[in-house]
Amino acid sequence: MATDHARVEYEALRATIRERGTWRVVLFWMSLAVWAAVLLTATARGTPFGSLVSLVSLAAGFEGIYALHIGVERIGRYVQVFYEETATLPAWERTAMAYGREPSGDGVDPLFSKMFAAAALLNFVAILTTRPVGFVVVGVVVHVLFAARILQAKRYAAGQRARDLERFRRLKEKSSE
Repeated sequence: MATDHARVEYEALRATIRERGTWRVVLFWMSLAVWAAVLLTATARGTPFGSLVSLVSLAAGFEGIYALHIGVERIGRYVQVFYEETATLPAWERTAMAYGREPSGDGVDPLFSKMFAAAALLNFVAILTTRPVGFVVVGVVVHVLFAARILQAKRYAAGQRARDLERFRRLKEKSSE
């Protein structure tokens, strides 16, 4: 690397990727725990809006995980363009990107979208136990919106690496002009 500053930045960025990856898993488990506690409390008390509150906690957890994932991927592309393509460094980001192009069939889901969808389905079942029909209709709508958000996030995340890589390459070209 050209300077000590660049080395410090590189090491800090790699540490940030590591830490955010860890926090993504911690946040997933915390989100499920809070969601389950809110849902069980609401169900035990027979509070119809409780199942909507539990869905909000589930959605908040998903959004936090999504933000961490997007940030980690974006930092990875920055490292790839500004460090790995110009220096003789370990090529983790380039290798990870190339590896991700081929379907592995391992079922790893960095957004935990299947688990969030399953929890949302359980949450919806709790809404079906409420009496007012109008409330059930509202419940259907908000659960469908959450499911749509999960799908939209998965689609965006699936193409993010390529988009960010191209964008960082353009930014690097502009900065060297």
